[in-house]
Amino acid sequence: MKIGIGNDHSALELKAEIIGFLKEKGYEIVDFGTNSTESCDYPIYGEKVARAVAAGEVEKGILICGTGLGISLAANKVEGIRAVVCSEPFTAKMSRAHNNCNILALGARVVGAELAKMIVDTWLSTEFEGGRHQRRVDMIMDIEKRNREK
Repeated sequence: MKIGIGNDHSALELKAEIIGFLKEKGYEIVDFGTNSTESCDYPIYGEKVARAVAAGEVEKGILICGTGLGISLAANKVEGIRAVVCSEPFTAKMSRAHNNCNILALGARVVGAELAKMIVDTWLSTEFEGGRHQRRVDMIMDIEKRNREK
């Protein structure tokens, strides 16, 4: 599986940990940056990864900023994206099982490296359950379509 990863300046260390962890597990990684500690704008990287996921260039995305909030908000503005911020594995599991989220966001100032790895592992290993959950995901996507048409 090919995974896109993006981050702001606050998340360089955590991104490196996550990339190493994923490569050890055999995932192919596309790094959309940043690779600098100089202050930057997280919406740039949220959009880059979200566009790659939406276009099918990567199967899933992982975004990291200070809290995970800002970068996920940017990603969710791209049509077809369901980005979720997770600070523990249960939410990560449910975001995949029930919401079929295609981008995971983490807060580098919120979770440590080992917890982040558990969250990522849970998120990537959980399959979407479909069924009644598909109807709800479709409802979410219909909201997006209605707002696009305005």
